[in-house]
Amino acid sequence: MAGFLLFLVFLALIGCGGPQPGEVSGEVTFDGKPLPAGRIYFTPDTTKGNDGPQGYADIRNGKYDTRHQGGKRAYGGPTVVVIHGYDGNGDAGSSGNPLFQEYKTTVDLPKEPCTQNFDVPATAAKDLPARSGRRP
Repeated sequence: MAGFLLFLVFLALIGCGGPQPGEVSGEVTFDGKPLPAGRIYFTPDTTKGNDGPQGYADIRNGKYDTRHQGGKRAYGGPTVVVIHGYDGNGDAGSSGNPLFQEYKTTVDLPKEPCTQNFDVPATAAKDLPARSGRRP
C-alpha cells in the first residue's frame, strides 16, 4: 500500500497527461481594419522547446475563438502563429479572395485561457499575385 501511495505522490509531482490545452480568443485586423474571414493557427515552437498539437480557429468579422466554430485549443508557451486572410466575398464553402500571403508571427502564450490580438500589416499583401479585376 505504501508503494502505491508513493507512486500517486510521484504522479502528482510530475503531472500526468502532458501539456494541457487552453482557450485563445481575440481579434485580428488587417491594415488596422477587422479581417473579414480567415483562419489562425497556433503551432508550438519546437525550436524553443515547446511541444504539442496545433490549435486553430476560424476568423469571422475580425474575431476568433478556439472554443467555437470548429476550432481546436492551443497549448501555452512559445508559439508560431500563422494567419490566412480573405475578403469574405466567396461563394458557399469559400472565404473569398486572399488579402495577403500567409502571415507569420510568434507569441508566448500563457498556460491558461487568454486573449491575443493580432494586426497583419498592409505590407503582408505586397507579394500577393495580381488577379484580373482586382483593385489596387
